[in-house]
Amino acid sequence: MEQSLEKDFVEKLKMNQNLIHKICRLYTQDEDQHKDLFQEITIQLWKAYPKFRGESKFSTWAYRVALNTAITLYRKDKRSIQTSDVETANLFIKEEQYNYEEEEQIKLMYRAVQQLNDIEKALVFMYLEDKDYHEIAETLGISEVNARVKMNRIKGKLKKILNP
Repeated sequence: MEQSLEKDFVEKLKMNQNLIHKICRLYTQDEDQHKDLFQEITIQLWKAYPKFRGESKFSTWAYRVALNTAITLYRKDKRSIQTSDVETANLFIKEEQYNYEEEEQIKLMYRAVQQLNDIEKALVFMYLEDKDYHEIAETLGISEVNARVKMNRIKGKLKKILNP
């Protein structure tokens, strides 16, 4: 049973690890922080996986856990994070290399998004991932109307940041 659970988890994590990398990139400033946050999110997902009931898609659930972990660990007043012991998870998941040399426009967008608050970052991230407002609202625990209003305000903020 335990091996089956672990195998199922590792498969789902591999299929969704790019979304975790994107969240890490939004909430970190360098490669070491990125790796630390990726590891911590993986550990938190593993710890919570036995409680995953399948009422929502794995990706929606993983977004929620990953965003909550990132937001908790990277509040503006915290510059260093405390990570859990890797032995807690007892997993060996090969991390795919993440390309840090992206096009200049993507870098500018990330810099602009990093100036937003934590909830705004999460909303933009899911919007850019083509999540519908229903899934965004469900993941963030807000209403669809609130998600739409917030997104419109964020678009205005980003325009001002990118075109001062």
